[in-house]
This record gives sequence, structure tokens and C-alpha cells, in this order.
Amino acid sequence: MNIVKRILPTFIMALIVMAGCKDDKYDFDALPDTVKSFFSIDSEELHINEAIAFNNASENAETYTWDFGDGTTSTDQNPSKTYSNPGTYTVKLTAVGPGGTGNYTSDLVIIDPDAVVDTDKELYFIEYGSKLLRKISLIPGSTAETVVDMAGKEGHGMAYDAVNEKIYYCDFQNSNAGKIWRMNLDGSDMEELLSGLGAPYGIAINLAEGKMYIADGTHVSRANLDGSGLEKEFITIAGGAMRAVGFNSKTNLVYFYEVNDENLYVAKSDGTGVAPIVEGAYGYGIYIDEENEKIYYDDRNEGGLMQADLNGSGQVKIASFSGNRGGSGITMDHSTNKIYWAETNNGNVKRANLDGSEIETVMSSVSNPRGMFMK
Repeated sequence: MNIVKRILPTFIMALIVMAGCKDDKYDFDALPDTVKSFFSIDSEELHINEAIAFNNASENAETYTWDFGDGTTSTDQNPSKTYSNPGTYTVKLTAVGPGGTGNYTSDLVIIDPDAVVDTDKELYFIEYGSKLLRKISLIPGSTAETVVDMAGKEGHGMAYDAVNEKIYYCDFQNSNAGKIWRMNLDGSDMEELLSGLGAPYGIAINLAEGKMYIADGTHVSRANLDGSGLEKEFITIAGGAMRAVGFNSKTNLVYFYEVNDENLYVAKSDGTGVAPIVEGAYGYGIYIDEENEKIYYDDRNEGGLMQADLNGSGQVKIASFSGNRGGSGITMDHSTNKIYWAETNNGNVKRANLDGSEIETVMSSVSNPRGMFMK
């Protein structure tokens, strides 16, 4: 009797499993058609303050959601949209129907036809999310292009040697295995200068003395421009975490960010005279404006891009960051007196006058933009 009790549940489970193995077959002809999402526009050149008509060519869809790349959306089937600021905007169309969801994106370049082209500069930046080093001409109507694929490298900061036309690139891929790379402006002749660094987030160049300074985890490191003579603990702050570094060639001063105690520091180029100049500041980007004797830095405690005198006085917020995350890349076009910065988590690159007025979006929907320089 005990044997029957033990066997009976197993026998019943076998019947249930067999009953569940019915030979069902899908009737694929009865399935709804696959949704396809697509749109086009008739105009070849798109201007600010002029309505753009979107031609929805999606198939088998019933509802539509548009994201115009500037924070505005629509659920119209064939919407019309006007942009007030020049820039590159990524438009996304999501189409939904009985057969599923379709997605389509396209970049639109919006220009100001009355804009005066008074610069031939190019903006280089890291697109961290795509592991690319990219650039965009500042001539209105230009689109970004890839300089070099940096797959396998976790880039955050860059510096540009304008005399020798070389890019220095921080790679913090692995803790205590960070690297510094150097390459030509087109990404060719890439060479590894340093390895075994802690976490290189930022780099600055001192051409006169042939040195580089690296915001390297718990300290600021220094080395020769060819990577020799590494001084890993050139400047150390007890319990520190360095996230950005800048250099003033006119005063021979090094500026750096320490984010654990949340202070912005200055030191002499030989590593002496270390002192905080802005206390309670937390950020990942620094730009030294030698011509106007100003420092620009992001401060996430203040939620924006800050400007101050080189001694830290006269602090003023010139732009706010949505979500308080931005400024991991800051640079300047002195020919037009424009400051540029990356809103890292928002995927935007923006610019403004040096006092923060006339803020514009240069690019939107950039995959995590970071360190940048102007050439």
C-alpha cells in the first residue's frame, strides 16, 4: 500500500505533462502585419522659425509618438514642428499597431540663414556611450562626424597640443589599469603613453615644461609628454578623488577638482603651494580662460556651470543643468567668445556667451558626451 501511495502522484504528474504537450500550431496567416515606422520631410535645408512638415510613411500602425529632440513631443500622425534655435536634433518616431511597435530616428540640422559665419573652428568631443571620438564644424548646418572608434576604452577627458597637433586621451577602463593615449587629429598613429594609472579622468598639458598633469583617482599624477618620468603621486589629498585638471600657461598654475571633500584646488606647476580656492564645489569639468582670466567649472551642488576669477572669487552661475548633471566637458571658442559644455546625462552639447546669455543647443541626443576641446 505504501508503494502505491508513492507511485500514484508520479503517475498523475506524468498524465498532466502529457496532456500539456498538445501539438499546437500557429496560424501565421492570421497574425497582424508587422508595424513599420518611417517619416520624411520635403525640405532639403531647414531653417529656424520655419514650420517643418513631417510626412508619416509608417505602415500598419494606429498610434504615433514623436520626440523632436528638443524636449517637445507630439501624437499627431503628420505633425508640424518649428525650431527656434539652430543645432542638430534627433527626431524619433514610435509607431504602434496590432502587430507590435516600430521605431525610426533621423537627425535634422536646423540652421539660422542669417547667422554670420565668423569662425572656422571644430569642436572635438568624446561620445562615451558609443565609445567614439567625434568632431563637428562650428559652421552652421554642419553635422558631427566620427574621428576614431575608441571601442575598449573608457574615455572621459582630453587635452589638445596645438603646437604639435596631438590629442591626449584619458582611458579609465579598469581601476589601477588606466591609460593615456596620444594620436593625430584624424585619430591616426595612436600610441599608448602611460598605463597602470588609478582612474585618469582628466588631463592638462604644460608645453613650456614638456609636462602633462593627470587627475588620476586619489592624486594628481605628472609625466613628460612622451609618457616618461611618471610621478604617480605628484599631488596628493588625503582621502581624495580627483576628477578634473586644468593648467594656466601664463601663471604656471595647476587647477584640479577633488570630489570627496568637494573642493576646487590650485597648485604651482612643481606641485607646491596646494590650496583650495572654491570650497563645497563638486564637479567633473574645468576650463581655464587665460585671455579673460576666468575659470569655468561645473558644480553639481549648485546645479550648473560656474564662472569665477582665477583665485576663486566672484563666483556666479551662468547656466543651469537639467537634473544637475553636466559639465564633464568644457571648452571655449575665443574667436566668437562662446563657452561650450556637455550636459552629460541629458545628451546635449550647449553653448552661450561668456556671461551665460543666449544659450543654444549645438547638438542633442548625443550618447553621453564628455571631455572636449576646440581646434
